[in-house]
Amino acid sequence: MKHEIGAYEAKTRLPELLRRVKAGQRFTITNRGKAVADLVPSTDTAPRDVPAAIEKFEAFLRANPVTRRVDLRALIEEGRA
Repeated sequence: MKHEIGAYEAKTRLPELLRRVKAGQRFTITNRGKAVADLVPSTDTAPRDVPAAIEKFEAFLRANPVTRRVDLRALIEEGRA
């Protein structure tokens, strides 16, 4: 369900609104009573599968082992770290 909220109120309460949007709520932002924007949860945020990410990283390390030592001090002096 969408809730209407004025632009000024949305500006002053943005952190709270973002927490509520993250929880699944939707808001229509109005300016002088007319709808101008919708504040909705992002579709780009996919749940993270941490165990799968760790396994993928470990598989990468097994396929691409580090074969030489890195001189961290030399990298720092070169400005690379």
